[in-house]
Formats: sequence, C-alpha cells, structure tokens
Amino acid sequence: MVGMGEKTVTVSVRGILLAVVVALALLSAYLVGNAGNGGSPAQAAAPVAPADDAHPRTLTMAGTGEGTAVPDQLSFDLAVGLMRPDLDTALSDASRVMDRVLASLEDLGVAKGDVQTTGLSMYPVYDYHQYSPPTIRGYRVTQRASVLVKELEQGGRAVSTAVATGGNAVRVSNIRLRVGDPDAAMKKARDAAVAEARTKAEQYAAAAGRELGDVVTLREVSAPRRADVAEGYLLQNGRGVMDLAAAKPMPIRTGKDRLTVTVRVVWQLG
Repeated sequence: MVGMGEKTVTVSVRGILLAVVVALALLSAYLVGNAGNGGSPAQAAAPVAPADDAHPRTLTMAGTGEGTAVPDQLSFDLAVGLMRPDLDTALSDASRVMDRVLASLEDLGVAKGDVQTTGLSMYPVYDYHQYSPPTIRGYRVTQRASVLVKELEQGGRAVSTAVATGGNAVRVSNIRLRVGDPDAAMKKARDAAVAEARTKAEQYAAAAGRELGDVVTLREVSAPRRADVAEGYLLQNGRGVMDLAAAKPMPIRTGKDRLTVTVRVVWQLG
C-alpha cells in the first residue's frame, strides 16, 4: 500500500510541473505577440480619424482691363549756351538770356514752380596750333532747365517763344506729351480688370456647383510704369532737338493712349 501511494504522489507532482511549463509557454507567446503588434488587439484595430484639410478650396482667376488717357500737358528741356572771352562774362550773359526766356514763358502762363534748373556746365575753349602750344579762345557756359506747360494749348507757343526769345543761344530738346492725372485712367483700367476676373470666377464656380466666397488675395501683375503713362516724344532729325529760328507755334496732335492692367485674384469657394 505504501509503495503504491508513493508512486501516486510522484505522478501528481510531475503533472503539476508539466502544467506550469505549458502555462508559461502560452504566457510568453501572448506577450511576444502583443509586443509585435505595438499594443493590445483592441488598440491595433481602432480606426484612425483622417486629418483636417489645412488648405481650404480656392479659385484663382486673372483679369485684364483698359483705360484711355488723353495727354493734356507738355514738357521740354531748355538749354542756353554761350561762349565769351572770359568766364565771368559767359556766366552773366548766359544767366541774362535764361532769365529773359523764362520771363517770356511766364507771360504765357508757365508758373515759376513748373520750371526747374537741371544743370550748369562751363569749360575753356582752345585754339590749337601746329608748331606752338594751344591758346585759350574763351569759355563756354551752358545752363539747363526743364519746363512743364500744364495748358497743352500753350505748349507749341511756349516752345516757339523760348527759341525766338533766346535766339541762337537756345536749344529745346526732349519734348514730351504728358497726362496731368494718370491715376484717373489707371483707376478705370483696374476696375475693369477686377470686374473681368470676378465674372470669370463666378462662371467657373457655378459650373462646379460651388459658391464664390471672400477674396483671399488680389495682386496687380502688370501695369504701365508711371514714366510711360501716356507720354510721347516729338523729335526732329531723329535727335529730339529743335532749333526754331522762326517763332511759329508748333502744331501738336495728342491722340489717345490705352493703358492696360492685369490682376490676379484668389477667392474662397463656399
């Protein structure tokens, strides 16, 4: 009886040890599987919510507009040049001629504030000899000014009067037609450009079944430079210089200039 009882006890202990080993193996496999999946099965199967769109839907459209400008002013450069035996006489005589020319322009309605001195040059003039050193003949002085005639109908008469008053000492150059208020023509062109861009944007938005929202950005991508706005040059002999001995009013034809502006507008789509 005793022997049989000892054998029974021995078998029971071995069974318990075997059960423990199997349980540890199952536990190890479970832990390894979780480590590979990076978490519990419930966590691995949880759906991930899509991120919000950081860039709202927009519509970009360009528009071009035109404005018409008619020149209503005239400007020109004025130079008085004289040569005299000595420098003081050359300076005083050139100043006297310039003052006389500007006074005649003032009588035509050119304001003093529309005349600006732009330069003064003076240098000696030499006679060169074949077998002796050069000798000084005198000094040449040139005074320069820019003139703006705000009444275009007086422009041609102003040019002719300046030359007639100064005689051979006067040179007129760089005659230009200008627009006194270029912003008015530019405003029309910009308004037309934005209106064209909006019309096209509304058409595309409707075709896509969307509504046009607020303006995000508006940028002017092309426009005439201020110096080029409705400005023309009247040239003679291809050099832009006029020497009018006869004081006849110079005929002027202004014509029209078209100013073009292009804008790019970005809208939100509702």
